[in-house]
Amino acid sequence: MVVSVTGRGSIQVGSGGAEEPQPIRLKHLLAVVTGNALEFYDFLTFGFFAIYIGRAFFPSDNPTTSLLASLATFGAGFITRPIGAIVIGSMGDRVGRKPAMVLSFSLMGIGIAGLALTPSYAQIGMLAPALVILFRLIQGFALGGEVGPTTAYVLEAAPIRYRGLYSSLQSMTQEVAVLVAGLVGFVLANLLDGDQLQAWGWRVAMLLGIVVIPFGLYMRRRLPESLHRADDAALAPDATTGVLTFGERMKPWRRLAVLGLMMLTAGTIGSYVSSYMTTYAIATLGMPANIAFGVTVIGSLFAFTIAPLSGSMSDRVGRKPVMIVSAVLLLCAILPAFWLINAHRTPFVLYGAMALLNLLSAASFVPVLCALTESLPPRIRAGTLATIYAFAISIFGGTTQVVITWLIDRTGDPMAPAWYWTGALTVGIVAMVKMKESAPLADRHGGGASQPAI
Repeated sequence: MVVSVTGRGSIQVGSGGAEEPQPIRLKHLLAVVTGNALEFYDFLTFGFFAIYIGRAFFPSDNPTTSLLASLATFGAGFITRPIGAIVIGSMGDRVGRKPAMVLSFSLMGIGIAGLALTPSYAQIGMLAPALVILFRLIQGFALGGEVGPTTAYVLEAAPIRYRGLYSSLQSMTQEVAVLVAGLVGFVLANLLDGDQLQAWGWRVAMLLGIVVIPFGLYMRRRLPESLHRADDAALAPDATTGVLTFGERMKPWRRLAVLGLMMLTAGTIGSYVSSYMTTYAIATLGMPANIAFGVTVIGSLFAFTIAPLSGSMSDRVGRKPVMIVSAVLLLCAILPAFWLINAHRTPFVLYGAMALLNLLSAASFVPVLCALTESLPPRIRAGTLATIYAFAISIFGGTTQVVITWLIDRTGDPMAPAWYWTGALTVGIVAMVKMKESAPLADRHGGGASQPAI
């Protein structure tokens, strides 16, 4: 494949042979990552307003029971993520990245609109939580199929020397989603009182995501395709002839899939512990809502800032050094950070500690996602990445907030999130060490990156 940047802001992707290369303009690349940010915003907003949603749809005399029911519904969206990953991700490998991305975006719009407009339990009874769970399942299916095709598209649009930098756009836009969701929550918490937030404030946050859906859908429908079947035989060392099942095509890549699952699990648990800090600050630390939403803004801002630096550094020195060093530093920081948060319980300490943890977490995750994506051949790239990512997210992301809420309630130990994150990260670091270098330029530094990382 030949990838080059043209004048007028286009990116050439082609086989370098008889097939004419097709330009992928910068505005198209931005359309992909912007759509990705919007989908994550819609999905994560539920978690940020979990307390209010729990009271609206799962009323209970016990506040913890109501919160757990709401978080369990948040987790329900993770049940369908592997299904969406297999269906929509595989579609991205069979018929193209573009139609897969259009489908996932459309379904996310349906899910978020349904959630925002569903009447409360007090208005329609048991039908309310049933509808909320249904729309949450639709959201999960859509987001499960989003990550693989969009990440594959970004990588295939990137000049080979800058794959790490381009791949960081995925992490950056996810952090933008967290940042915007946090800002929306912060503004609403400062403008509205508790009763207004409970009655309709959380719905406003969700409805904001719907406004952008038509524009995002229009932009994605105009995307050029990045999947070129003619490139597969040249790029995939395990290329075969005939029709193979997904499992048969995955056989040479199973070791990579296991390592990827371990690394993404560590990143997922860290991400959802960070997302939980809004609820943690309110329910465990006893802080007001406006302070609680501020921690999300600060953390995502630092993560957004470090992502392109991490991606660019991995282009220069390789994926492994960046991911391992960042992860080890993070491992050393988690327990002290949570101890300080609980010992002082001030906004300054809370914001500072979570800024550091989010910065190190993002620095480690960017090269992980890039390494997994570039290690897979194009003909199974979107589906395989989506599936690995979705299973890591579904098994651990969907349960993280429920588990740590339950642990805090049962043990009375506010350090429970730190212990849980530390254990997961240890597993992830083991996988990082065993992963082979995948950066195309790493062979210049003795990394031998010309072969797949399996």
